[in-house]
Amino acid sequence: MRIGIDVGGTNTDAVLLDGTGGDVSVLAANKSATSADVTAGIIDTLDRLQAERSFDPAQVQAVMIGTTHFINALVEARRLAPTAALRLGLPATASLPPLVDWPERLVEAISGRSYLAHGGHEFDGRHIAELDEDELRRHAGDMMKHGVRSVAISSVFSPVSNEFELRAAEILRSELGDDVAISLSHEIGRIGLLERENATIINAALRELAASIVDGLSGAVAGHGISAPLYLSQNDGTLMDVDFARRYPVATFASGPTNSMRGAALLSGLDTCAVVDVGGTTSDVGVLTHGFPREATTEVDVAGVRTNFRMPDVLSIGIGGGSLVASGNDVVTVGPRSVGYRLTDEALVFGGKTLTATDIAVAAGRAEVGDAAAVSELDPTLVKAALARVAADIADAVERMRTSPDPLPVVAVGGGSILLPDDLPGSLAVHRPDHFAVANAIGAAIAQVGGEVDRVYAIDPGRRDAVVDEARQEAVDRAIAAGADPAAVRIVDFDEVPIPYLPGNATRIRCKAVGDLRLGEAS
Repeated sequence: MRIGIDVGGTNTDAVLLDGTGGDVSVLAANKSATSADVTAGIIDTLDRLQAERSFDPAQVQAVMIGTTHFINALVEARRLAPTAALRLGLPATASLPPLVDWPERLVEAISGRSYLAHGGHEFDGRHIAELDEDELRRHAGDMMKHGVRSVAISSVFSPVSNEFELRAAEILRSELGDDVAISLSHEIGRIGLLERENATIINAALRELAASIVDGLSGAVAGHGISAPLYLSQNDGTLMDVDFARRYPVATFASGPTNSMRGAALLSGLDTCAVVDVGGTTSDVGVLTHGFPREATTEVDVAGVRTNFRMPDVLSIGIGGGSLVASGNDVVTVGPRSVGYRLTDEALVFGGKTLTATDIAVAAGRAEVGDAAAVSELDPTLVKAALARVAADIADAVERMRTSPDPLPVVAVGGGSILLPDDLPGSLAVHRPDHFAVANAIGAAIAQVGGEVDRVYAIDPGRRDAVVDEARQEAVDRAIAAGADPAAVRIVDFDEVPIPYLPGNATRIRCKAVGDLRLGEAS
């Protein structure tokens, strides 16, 4: 048995599953309002699962959690550690120092300090400049003087060679001590210095919070008598263990939409489709390709900061169960404003005074929640127009996510998907599978373990096949090291792009391998 939990901004969903791979059954499922103390909310969620379907905690082999803790902390600019950004690249890169494109409020929230030092590589591994260890020690002394508790180290082309980042980390640890957390950019981002550096700084700022959150989640699970390993969902639909989560909290940012898409694939039986996840505040539209979310190919903006780490290609629009419905000048609008988690206090069907999309769904007979009599007098024309507005906006979002003229099935999940008709404008049939309301928790519970390589290679004549085999094997080895069953690892994504403006037959190779988690074993 496995337990999947997805902590959203409005609701916390949980499922108890039995089975392995794609052959699983849902033993119990529940949805409850997310509490301010999310740890206490998870304890309550586990109690609800136990009440619905009594189970022996010793029989649970793994617990998977998707959480919004870290993205919320960044967006709200709170609980972030004093952070320094050290870049190895002088005499190059000096014109755009670290943190140059960050919002001022975030720089203040992390007490951000930036440092430039000599080092860095060319794409083929040649040194831009040698590392100056005395220079690094002077920077470390200034960091200590200003109370820095976490450091992000980035080096030019470190995905090609991590030599200087590793050595700089050794020097800083010897000067600052083990209490200062260090994040290295080659472990976090991809090719592209500023975006990779930004992702690393975000990760560094979240390290202290990650330790306390992971300890809290682990304590909540253990307090329920469950001794099985705990895993957190990553942005790309795979899992990371708690030790990995402490080091790389930035990898959990987009786990909510990703979990919903993975759950939709299992529930619908479709591995290539558009997924519309309608929550309490927003609808997230993404595309599944071979069972995994299509990843964004450009930089991703997170709280006003450009990054390039693994993120799903998701379009979010302001339509959800808590969206405000308004009419005027013969036009009906739904969203983007929402009552959010206050839905059960403010919606008409719950005794409130605000007309929401949930009220429209109840009035149209699509949902049975709250007091239907409270919306029985709504103008049928208004109800029809609001539902048509929702359908049109969702259909437009799906159309914007398509990359080919081929038909793309649509799978609707999330509690708010009751707002959608059986067919969207444009003759798009909507699949709404069983357990659609908790697809995100199911996606967390069935997530696999992955490994990825993203690097620029200088390919000598006649060695292309050997280099490709090397990249594939490294991706497989990384998946196995992360806890995947060696017998079940496969390559799910491979991309090879020649870079004509660089010498030496430079080619960027990106390879991703995934496999089923070794249930019952700590990775």
